[in-house]
Amino acid sequence: MMQILTILQVFLVYLHHIFIANMQINPKAASQKDIYKILTGTVIPRPIGWVSTISPDGVPNLAPFSFFNAVGEDPPHVMFSTVRTGNTNKDTLNNILANGQFVVNLATEELVDAMNATSVNLPPNGNEFDYAGLTAVPSVIIKPFRVNESPVHFECEMVHHYNLQDHKDGGATIIIGRIVMFHINDSILLDDCKINLDNYKPIARLAGNNYAKLGEIFSIKRPFI
Repeated sequence: MMQILTILQVFLVYLHHIFIANMQINPKAASQKDIYKILTGTVIPRPIGWVSTISPDGVPNLAPFSFFNAVGEDPPHVMFSTVRTGNTNKDTLNNILANGQFVVNLATEELVDAMNATSVNLPPNGNEFDYAGLTAVPSVIIKPFRVNESPVHFECEMVHHYNLQDHKDGGATIIIGRIVMFHINDSILLDDCKINLDNYKPIARLAGNNYAKLGEIFSIKRPFI
């Protein structure tokens, strides 16, 4: 009898591992809230693109986006996406669609509070630079301003945008931009264009209100055949 119970317990543990520990979730049947929590809780850490734009009336805009990354270096491109909740564009998207230009500023530990402040929902004529106490400096090639306090700026020109299809509440728009000018602060730039991470101190987004600093770093060489 005890042997049968032991076998049954092992079988139940097996079933738990197969059917409960490895849950399958169909996004078509899940709520947008749950999908967002799954994506932002598993795709981590995410770099933050602190995107500055300018309206057709010349009003500067600045907002952080964690659905952001580099696309490739030949030629250099970056991408980010902005949600369209309620089928409404954010000022960032409206500005880029109007003039095709934006700057990606990268946030550091020292700038996390200012970066977070620029996520505020100001009216279209509001200036997030002023609201967060940041210094707007002119770009070299494009019209949008750069965040002077940030050690890294990418001046970008939009080459493509794509609206996610089959959405429930507006979806999101993906923006791909070609970098036409790099600005790297001398304090983080090493020989051979490498970056001093000790001085750079970038931050990354996790789920909810959580962020991360660079933790333990390890190296591993790629195999060659």
